[in-house]
Amino acid sequence: MAASAPLPPAAPAASDPPALPAWPMVPACYGWLALDARGGWRLRGEIITHPGLLAFLDAHYTGDAHGNWGVDNGPQRVYVELAAAPLILRLHPDGRLVAHTGREATTTGPVLVDADGCAFLATDLGPAMIDDRDLALFAAELRQLEGTPAGDEDLLALIDGQSGPALRWREVDVAFCARAAIPGRLGFQPHPQAIGT
Repeated sequence: MAASAPLPPAAPAASDPPALPAWPMVPACYGWLALDARGGWRLRGEIITHPGLLAFLDAHYTGDAHGNWGVDNGPQRVYVELAAAPLILRLHPDGRLVAHTGREATTTGPVLVDADGCAFLATDLGPAMIDDRDLALFAAELRQLEGTPAGDEDLLALIDGQSGPALRWREVDVAFCARAAIPGRLGFQPHPQAIGT
């Protein structure tokens, strides 16, 4: 039997595919993007209406450990100026709370009412304010501790910061809080700034 021909040399081992390049260092952006008190996005003061851009903003909007809220745009973080709170909630007739981003929220902490009657609360999604168009629904659900509906005098005492009967909303305590103190109580920065400025 004839000797078989020698095998060709083995091909060099394929090396690992090249790694994707790291994102470039891009400075964060401040002062361009804002969220108004009704959950409307604004770019340099102009209302954003493009459906694709709105969907992108809603999908990439998050808070950080310092209470700043922003949108990740590739390697860049675009911080958001907040007219009221990081999230604006709508009350639905079926009882659901839905954020301006379209996500459902659950109340996790106290409800704070300011002198204007605006209602702020902690949720599983982050600090929020109830849209002013839904404050009548909110007020109708306020109860005294024994379950009696809150009356007009109870609401007036609450927004005046006076002592009155303890109120609850959906089994959560309701208290007065000055508007300037609400970001500190709920842990958010309405006007994000670069660290060290």
